[in-house]
Amino acid sequence: MKYNAGSCDIAVIGAGHAGIEAGLAGARLGCRTIVFTINMDAVGNCPCNPSIGGTAKGHLVREIDALGGEMGRTADEATIQSRMLNLGKGPAVHSLRAQIDRREYSKIMKHKLELQPNLLVKQAEVTALERTGTGEWLLTTRMEAQYTAKAVILATGTFLAGRIYVGDVSYESGPDGLFPASFLSESLRRLGLSLRRFKTGTPARVLRSSIDFTNLEVQRGDEPPVPFSYDTAEPVRNRAVCHISWTNEKTREVILANLDRSPLYSGRIEGVGPRYCPSIEDKVVRFPDKKRHQLFIEPCGLDTEEMYLQGMSSSLPEDVQIAFYHSIPGLEHVEIMRSAYAIEYDCVDPQQMNAMLEFQDLPGLYGAGQFNGSSGYEEAAAQGLVAGINAALKIQGKEPLILDRAGSYIGTLVDDLITKGVSDPYRMMTSRSEYRLVLRQDNADERLTPIGRRLGLISDERWARFCQKEEQKKQELARAQRTVLPPSPEVNAILQSCGTTPLSTGARLADLLRRPELNYQALAPVDRERPELPAAVFENVEIELKYEGYIKRQKADIAEMRRLERKRLPKDADYQSITGLRMEAREKLQKIRPANVGQASRISGVSPADVSVLLIWLAKGAAEEGEDA
Repeated sequence: MKYNAGSCDIAVIGAGHAGIEAGLAGARLGCRTIVFTINMDAVGNCPCNPSIGGTAKGHLVREIDALGGEMGRTADEATIQSRMLNLGKGPAVHSLRAQIDRREYSKIMKHKLELQPNLLVKQAEVTALERTGTGEWLLTTRMEAQYTAKAVILATGTFLAGRIYVGDVSYESGPDGLFPASFLSESLRRLGLSLRRFKTGTPARVLRSSIDFTNLEVQRGDEPPVPFSYDTAEPVRNRAVCHISWTNEKTREVILANLDRSPLYSGRIEGVGPRYCPSIEDKVVRFPDKKRHQLFIEPCGLDTEEMYLQGMSSSLPEDVQIAFYHSIPGLEHVEIMRSAYAIEYDCVDPQQMNAMLEFQDLPGLYGAGQFNGSSGYEEAAAQGLVAGINAALKIQGKEPLILDRAGSYIGTLVDDLITKGVSDPYRMMTSRSEYRLVLRQDNADERLTPIGRRLGLISDERWARFCQKEEQKKQELARAQRTVLPPSPEVNAILQSCGTTPLSTGARLADLLRRPELNYQALAPVDRERPELPAAVFENVEIELKYEGYIKRQKADIAEMRRLERKRLPKDADYQSITGLRMEAREKLQKIRPANVGQASRISGVSPADVSVLLIWLAKGAAEEGEDA
């Protein structure tokens, strides 16, 4: 018999990375929040790779932290190895990646949720969701408890109608052998949500003592390690190493000989898999000329002997997995502790949402994470933060948080999802941003901390540190402009050793730092007045000086983009009636209902000519309103 279990402001369905950030944001902004999870021991679980960050993903973690989110802080607490990726390239693509202790990360996150005022974590499977006559939401659990909420955030991850595939074996399940959410999908379809099936996979976990590390390449962490969070005071420590191996022709032969046993190629898996993180059998088929594929052997934590084989996800049968793993150097006698598997799940078409991640036709209902068609812990956490903040702001009658493409990777992520949609699990990459030189991870705090402060998610202490850093940066830029280094033997010896032209007259420190061959570290012996400042300040200043011209050009592009963003489109616009629009543009605009001309211009199928038609239509409407007045 169903019973009334109480009410709350915000109900979050799911306690993965999206649900965690959504729940914490809602509670911290003063809303009574309940986070529902199928299993309390799986809060903050990392069912795939035991790491946080990576190319572009590290940018997202920094931005989450700059807004007041939790992922970066907890990742720092659970880090066992830290590396900055892409240091051989420009600063736009430098990205932090941390190998974490996955159980420690989960434990820390669960405890933070338990300690958070206004927040209750509840083990329960939500089986039904419906709208009440008063506009609130009614949630029913498998135990027949019913809760009412003013807003609901769907953060179901890969649990929603989850199904595991390993060769010919298939069964209903969530990730890591947990129960799936078996009943909610039908309820969401009744609400009018358009669901589709996506697929992702994970490699095997293997026993450390069964690996022969003798001839494997060792991958160590950076020294000193760099934290994700601007709040982290205790130094992050490297406490583990990773190793690298490669597949070979034998690996390829085993996979191709058993391809008919892969559910991916036999047609048993209906879901669409991730384009940028394919299974090993997919790699072998898609890249037939590639003789070998790299894999990373990564520890799952400090207190476990499980090792993760990054780059080797598969849905082939267990006996085939054993055969191809045994063909790889170092893994000849490896013992599999958890077999690789593919998981298929329900997710939504994100083009039904607006920039607040709220469903346009269902006020108070939000989506976040893999439910929205994305992949990755970091993408999920970013969306959870946006959804949680906006749910709270709407309940409180405040203006929403809308992050645009020019201000953050989070804004790019949301805009891509709601405007372009997804045909396979979406993964953030630096190439997705037109403004990546401005959206660097080193200046995430400068871009977003004032927004987090305005929302109420940044403490007084952190705000004071931020303001101090910005003042230090301002003063150091001024010092670099006024400091002149003379053409002394000592200065010229440094310049020649760095492969750049010696001085014949004095040169400003700022001009020397603009040279590609030079940096603060190289000039330190002759920069006598260099103040004691955090390394991050020197990094910011050096990048801004070196790339000043490019940054100015991108800022001009941003100004033009924001000009179009300011041209708002009516929510009830009838695009079918606008003369001059092509048929495809009318259909896409009617479906997505963009908020402004800038968003409309990024919709696939809307041409520059269509944008011109919209601008003329808006101008004509404004002129007619003026005449009526």
